[in-house]
Amino acid sequence: MDPTRIRYMKEWIEQLPKGNITYKSIRGKKYAYLQWTENGKQRSRRVQDDELQELTEKIAQRKVLEKKLKDAPEAAIMPAVMEEEFFFSEVKTGQELLDYVEPIRLYRKRECYSDLRDYVYGNSTDRVFILYGLRRTGKTTLIRQVIADMSEKMLKQTAFVQITPQVDLAKVNLDMRQLKKKGIRYVFIDEVTLMDDFIEGAALFSDIFASSGMKVVLSGTDSLGFVFSEDQELYDRCFMLHTTFVPYREFEHVLGVKGIDEYIRYGGTMSLGGVDYNRTGMTFATKKSASEYVDSAIARNIQHSLRNYQDGGHFRRLAELYEANELTSAINRIVEDINHRFTLSVLTDDFKSHDLSLTARNLLRDRNNPSTILQQIDKDEVTQQLRRLLEVLNKGEQTVKINDEHRAQIKEYLDLLDLTVDIDTVYLPDLNRNEKHTVITQPGLRYAQAEALIRTLMQDDVFRTFSLAERNAVTARILSDIQGRMMEDIVLLETKMSHPKCDVFKLMFDRGEFDMVVFDPEAASCAVYEVKHSAEAVDEQYRHLVDTGKCEATEFRYGSITGKYVIYRGETHDRNGIHYVNVEEYLNGLG
Repeated sequence: MDPTRIRYMKEWIEQLPKGNITYKSIRGKKYAYLQWTENGKQRSRRVQDDELQELTEKIAQRKVLEKKLKDAPEAAIMPAVMEEEFFFSEVKTGQELLDYVEPIRLYRKRECYSDLRDYVYGNSTDRVFILYGLRRTGKTTLIRQVIADMSEKMLKQTAFVQITPQVDLAKVNLDMRQLKKKGIRYVFIDEVTLMDDFIEGAALFSDIFASSGMKVVLSGTDSLGFVFSEDQELYDRCFMLHTTFVPYREFEHVLGVKGIDEYIRYGGTMSLGGVDYNRTGMTFATKKSASEYVDSAIARNIQHSLRNYQDGGHFRRLAELYEANELTSAINRIVEDINHRFTLSVLTDDFKSHDLSLTARNLLRDRNNPSTILQQIDKDEVTQQLRRLLEVLNKGEQTVKINDEHRAQIKEYLDLLDLTVDIDTVYLPDLNRNEKHTVITQPGLRYAQAEALIRTLMQDDVFRTFSLAERNAVTARILSDIQGRMMEDIVLLETKMSHPKCDVFKLMFDRGEFDMVVFDPEAASCAVYEVKHSAEAVDEQYRHLVDTGKCEATEFRYGSITGKYVIYRGETHDRNGIHYVNVEEYLNGLG
């Protein structure tokens, strides 16, 4: 047998799982286990239902290959592997690749495009480029744009590799070797985290191929998988670019859609029907589509990474939720409530809508049109209907008790996914009191749940007894409350992201607050802000900004106040020494 074929065969076999599937009955339920021998010792691990079929097929495949390697004649070993144009993955080169990238040639580019382009055209060696982020954040489009901008000479040396669920690292290794023999220098591998063995063997791409002069770009939706692979396999042999966070300025520039309310409704992905990207399929247009996104892009992302990291040994306490099929429920519950508090009670208390209770209080305090409509609604029924809409298990339906360790671990992974960012809330004069306000980076998720709340209200018997005008007024007020809070979160988040050397926080007093303070420690100065969803300018909006006591306390702690601002939806102008700034102009100016 040819030595090269023997080596290929052995490499392929080594990537497949060892051992056998056995079954155990526990309390009348049948569980699958993988058992194998390692260093003379018997090992085993639990096999999840969603991996059983694939694992069984791989074990069978290993046994067949081992038998072929031992018994079969040379011609029967791997004839297909040695064929010039055979690939296990879906590989595009030449005219097929050119046809693939042509439709996006005129698309506007995200800001991070330059980082990817610099790697492809730069002189870096021995490193791979990792392009990762949640679904529908423009990863594949970035790759197609880089390829579309290539010269004819570079294009002839380029291949786009699409990973399918049936492909593993051993097969990709064989494909890469073939591409290298064909003179391919630039390889873009999409959905690489679909391979269950990617985390454990990611160093293959940097150690074997990038080190030999190839430029290798890896992309995928499994963000945690890339984080784990960097920590365990790649170390300093990779450049990493995360696409999950899509700021307002990119939403407007790339998608061609203007307006903070549009960003609140759909912001967070590049899948809006704008003038440049996907013309159909708005990710957060409905509660159903948003829930599907949470399940597939977030919950399954976490599950897939943990299942394939350290042979499933990194689930820690989340294994209980995963095995009980309640992990998605826990994440849904957190996403709905995360703008207020991320505490144990969010997961374990009976589900409550903070949007509803906050709006009821605001309607009652409305100076011009006080209303008790929401006070008269059957809130228990509203909560139950909202819970069903959000598909969240109530405490009584949970089979596994959710504790503080569950909460902390879920929060840790949401942070790693760039789905959540913490903003400080500081209290004066009690400086020992400092709380974290957690912001969701994809506002469309939050708004989809708000619309579910509106649909629930419309189904309430008491609500339907009021006139159309009253119902419309209440609906508008609820949406205004929600949008106002979300707009404040967006301003805080994007300001924090664009001012890494400054402290950005909300400042609370005994009475009243500054919605945002931007403190520059080096300059010993700060700017103070109020954030209003209103499009009208009224004196009451800046009453805290001109409060002498609040300003003196702020300057004592954070230095001179260099500017006082109201960020709102109206036109930019100055009013009695206060700078009114249009919110879209403000967000577009960050960067």
